[in-house]
This record gives sequence, structure tokens and C-alpha cells, in this order.
Amino acid sequence: MRGFRFTEFKPDELPRGGFDNLLKIFSQLLNYTSGDAEEALAWMNELDKKYQLTTEDYGMGDFIEDLKNKGYLSENPVDGTFSITAKTEQTIRQSALEEIFGKLKKSGKGNHNSNKSGLGEEKNADRREYQYGDSLDQIDMTASIHNAQINHGVNNFTLTERDLEVEERDFKTLTSTALMIDISHSMILYGEDRITPAKKVAMALAELIRTRYPKDTLDIVVFGNDAWPIALKDLPYLQVGPYHTNTYAGLELATDLLRRRKTHNKQIFMITDGKPTCLKEPNGRYYKNSMGLDRKVINKTLTMAAQCKRLKIPITTFMIAKDPYLQQFVRQFTQVNGGKAFYSSLNGLGEYIFEDYIRNRRRTVK
Repeated sequence: MRGFRFTEFKPDELPRGGFDNLLKIFSQLLNYTSGDAEEALAWMNELDKKYQLTTEDYGMGDFIEDLKNKGYLSENPVDGTFSITAKTEQTIRQSALEEIFGKLKKSGKGNHNSNKSGLGEEKNADRREYQYGDSLDQIDMTASIHNAQINHGVNNFTLTERDLEVEERDFKTLTSTALMIDISHSMILYGEDRITPAKKVAMALAELIRTRYPKDTLDIVVFGNDAWPIALKDLPYLQVGPYHTNTYAGLELATDLLRRRKTHNKQIFMITDGKPTCLKEPNGRYYKNSMGLDRKVINKTLTMAAQCKRLKIPITTFMIAKDPYLQQFVRQFTQVNGGKAFYSSLNGLGEYIFEDYIRNRRRTVK
């Protein structure tokens, strides 16, 4: 049969009943309510009315009681309001990691492989002929003897330098990352919620580092009119403000934080949806221009990108808006820094950051 066949779309059924199923939904809602437990529970009740999330044996009251008993919710003894706990914050991070990097398996203390071959601890799949200077313990003797038998015959065994086969090994490296998140007002404009996916990615990346790369560091910087660092525990509560976009301040703070890290590999990931529109001048006054690519703001931002390049800190920009006039600025910014840029959708943001972080092949150990 040629052509396309269209059928009625049937969305996946929402999980019904049981604490674990309801906890997954509750964790997702907390991302959208910026950690407001009261609002998330209100949405849970509305969803329950429409989609019958609970059953006759396990109702919403049972779920709330279990949340309290299991340490996910704390109740204010004065007014009876609920707030989430540190355990819930960790659950949200784990949920974000599972959602974005669902196929990721836990391993031991991992580190990033560099693209420089040498006396590393980790083998990889690459093989090659022996070269002068290779360590003897890199030689795969089984494969080398097999090569000799093929090349010279079994009866008259000879092993030459050209028969030797070497296993490539990768250096283990430590990486310090500064993740910049744009919290300007445009991150929720035009009917599109851009801040929630950005928060999810930040939480997933933090949980990835905590579980798989415990020796790596992650600093999180938010920027609007100004820039300031936030702690991991503050991520679920992050909200967009009535701010312009001071990219310069974000880069300056991220660079200062990375300078304090005693690691060779340093990088900045920047999640943004707009152009730089703001600077803070020495007298404390804010210089703002939201109308276009203001030369004063752009030049200052490009100067900071060049400074990062001199400090050997590459910047990877994740632009979650595809306005054509912005792409020219991003290309110029990337060229000045020598970094990379991705024009990603909100759905693909996590995958882009995951791939770039894990591979980390741009930096080498010296």
C-alpha cells in the first residue's frame, strides 16, 4: 500500500494509583511550580478529577500522608501549609536525570576521556600499529602474535615491529564546569516555558556529576540584570524575573568561579534564548537596550568571550531560540571564543548538553 495511513492519536495512559506512580507526577509538577508544594498538590487534585490518577483503594489523601511519613513533605504546624524537603529536591534531580539520560547506567568513579593517547588508565576500542615511544604495556601480545602468524606463517614464526598491535588508552581528566542559565523575562514570553527545561537540564547535569563524576565540579550561575551563583538545592525554586539579559555579568562571574578551581579542563555552558541587552556601569546604573543588538553591549560581551579564550575556557552556547538575526551574533561570539554553539529545541536541550559534557574531546591533558 502506497502513501501514508493516518490513525487516531492515543496518548500514553497516565499511571494510576500507588505511591511511586503519583510521586513521579508530583516531581514533574514541582518543576513547573518552582518547588511550590501547595500549588503542585492543587494540580494533582485537578489532574485526579480529570484523569482518575488515584483509585478507590489509594486516594490523594493517602498519597499526601505518605509524602509526610516518608520525608518528602514537611507541614507547617502554625498554618498547615506544606513545603518540600531536601529528600524531595534530590528526587527531582534524579527524576530529571532519568528523564533526560534514561539509558545512562551507574558506574564507579568516572572521569572524562581526553583525545590524547598515552599512559592512561582506561582502554578504548581503538587499535593501531606500534609507534616508537609507545609503552610496552600498551602492546596487545595476543593480537600481535596473531598478526605475526598471518604475516610470516606458522611454521617459521617471526615477530617484527610491524606485527605489534597497540591498544589506545585515554588519560583520565577532571573537569570544572560553570553552567549559566538565563532568567530574563523572555524565558517565559510568547507562550513558551523555557526556564523549566533549563532547570531540568541543570538538575540532571548536577546529578550526573554527583553520581558518575564525583571529582568534577559544577558551578551554577543565573543571570538577568545582574549575575549570581546559586546552590544545587536552590534549583527547583528558580524562577524567571522581570530582568534584561546581562550576559557579560554572567560570563564574568562564571570565569571568576572557574579561576578558583584547580583543574586543567574548564568550560562554560550557557543556556539562553536571547541577545545581550544590559550592562551594569561603574556608577551602578544599568545600561539597557532591548530593541536590537546594541553595539555597546555586544562589544563588551565579545570582549569577555575573548578573555575566556585567553584563559583557555571554551564557551558552549545553547541557544533555545532560532531568530535569524540572533544567529549572526552567536556565530560571532563563538568565533571570538573558539567555542561551540547549538541551536537546540527545548526537547533536545538535555541530549545536546549530555553529549558535549561526556565526550569532552576538545580539551587535552598536558
